[in-house]
Amino acid sequence: MTAIMPTYARYDVTFDHGAGARIYDDQGKEYLDALCGLAVTGLGHAHPGVTRAIAEQAGRLLHTSNLYGIGGQQRLAERLVALSGMDNVFFGNSGAEANEAAIKLARLYGHSKGVTAPAVVVVDDSFHGRTMATLTATGNRKVQAGFEPLLGGFVRAPYNDVGAIRNIAENDKNVVAVLVEPILGEGGIQIPGDDYLPELRVLCDDHGWLLMLDEVQTGNGRSGRYFCYQHTDILPDVVTTAKGLGNGVPIGACLARGKAAEVLVPGTHASTFGGNPLVCAAANAVLDELEGGLIERAAELGERFLAGLREGLGGNNQVKEIRGKGLLLAVELRQPCPQLAQEALDRGLLMNVAAGNVVRLLPPLILTDDEADEVVGIVVDLVNGLA
Repeated sequence: MTAIMPTYARYDVTFDHGAGARIYDDQGKEYLDALCGLAVTGLGHAHPGVTRAIAEQAGRLLHTSNLYGIGGQQRLAERLVALSGMDNVFFGNSGAEANEAAIKLARLYGHSKGVTAPAVVVVDDSFHGRTMATLTATGNRKVQAGFEPLLGGFVRAPYNDVGAIRNIAENDKNVVAVLVEPILGEGGIQIPGDDYLPELRVLCDDHGWLLMLDEVQTGNGRSGRYFCYQHTDILPDVVTTAKGLGNGVPIGACLARGKAAEVLVPGTHASTFGGNPLVCAAANAVLDELEGGLIERAAELGERFLAGLREGLGGNNQVKEIRGKGLLLAVELRQPCPQLAQEALDRGLLMNVAAGNVVRLLPPLILTDDEADEVVGIVVDLVNGLA
């Protein structure tokens, strides 16, 4: 791999093909995938509906640019608007691009209100991407180190602490928006209190701010609702998503409603590849499957995982907490455990360790009960085997 820039510390394995929740390396070894390429392949590998949609579209038209109408993009936008309660959509190529669009939208919104230096509140332990704006917004110093000077225009607060943001509101008149993940993904599947998003909604309404939710990881059915905020009765002004929307085909979306939906106009933002015919064909095929009961299945599987993990690890004093919502699952340990990802790989399971001490599971929504139990069994063995 010497021709590839060493931006990843890669595991010594190369995958060749997959089917459903199973993936196979170039030596023929089989693995059970409970990571989904970091919450991307929610329908598993080589899904026949997605494969067929991509092949058919590739045989007709790959790309035209957004200078022209794209039928599949219009259909996808209408479906996402209906699913989300939003008014319109901007399509990019990734979660970082979707969040970049949201940040630009917030700044333009602020300037339209006469705020000369608009600021966005972001939270500790968050992750929003690797572009300059999104890594600045990210609440993790490790991903920012060496890329200074970072951008201005961000104000930081603890996660799950509306009081801290109220204090910011009293002292900073440049704030125009709040950007948060409903559940911290890279931060270790941190789940806030039930009143967190509703209280943020009230706070934003009181101050004329935009409430912007990063659902790059939590969206597309993974939490047991299409979007994670739909576990509450609130609507954000802006919501971003990507990952599971294309099941491996690069696509991101920034959705907006109300006043936020009127901000971006011709000339303010663009993407050459965003929402092209190929990726929209894949995403429409993904929605076809999700709307067939898989979202409800994710909620059901999540309860099965939590019950199995709690039963298998209930007496382990090294386990600090077992938590999850849908198929966003975590086992937090009282000690660092980065080695468990390699040990799992050796056992034929793909998972990872987030925040240094959190076993993170992001399995596909098409998992069978037996496969879910197999994942639980391996994780329980690995954690109980820790010295």
